[in-house]
Amino acid sequence: MAGLKDKRGFIDKDRLDLSERKAVEYWMKRWGVTKDQLTAAHRKVGRLTKDLAAELGKKR
Repeated sequence: MAGLKDKRGFIDKDRLDLSERKAVEYWMKRWGVTKDQLTAAHRKVGRLTKDLAAELGKKR
């Protein structure tokens, strides 16, 4: 399911790296949250997208 690309290749859909702008924008748009909300959840639960989705109350 790798279809989203950034400058270094395909974006990992299982983990979120906050330094990859395109990945952050993708998840912000998909979940309808702000960057601050995503950053706070990332600090709290780690970088797995399923954990982030659960923290934000969204479906992965």
